[in-house]
Amino acid sequence: MTTEELRHEPRECAAALGRAFGFLGKRWNGLLLGVLLDGPAGYAEIKRAVPGISDSMLSERLSELTAAGLFERSVDAGPPIAVTYQLTPSGQALAPAFEAITTWAEENLPGSCPDQS
Repeated sequence: MTTEELRHEPRECAAALGRAFGFLGKRWNGLLLGVLLDGPAGYAEIKRAVPGISDSMLSERLSELTAAGLFERSVDAGPPIAVTYQLTPSGQALAPAFEAITTWAEENLPGSCPDQS
């Protein structure tokens, strides 16, 4: 085999995949999406489901996911005032991927959920 035959095209990551992992891999985003895959939830319920996240970080991430069009925020004027978050159709479109990742993790990654703090 000649040197010419051994040359390979350089590998490149698809730009869309890079954007997806850049966003979904950001601390807490994936877990917050996973929480809402089970249905709408209020702030306190989400906070209990994601131990270790601070109030300020939770508020920041919820705002970010809402601005990205993955979450929808609803306010019930009450009394008492209640804020609920749920997945938009764009967020729900991630369900099959999250289910596949969950199955893969159960089969291939030993142990419990790592602390994200």
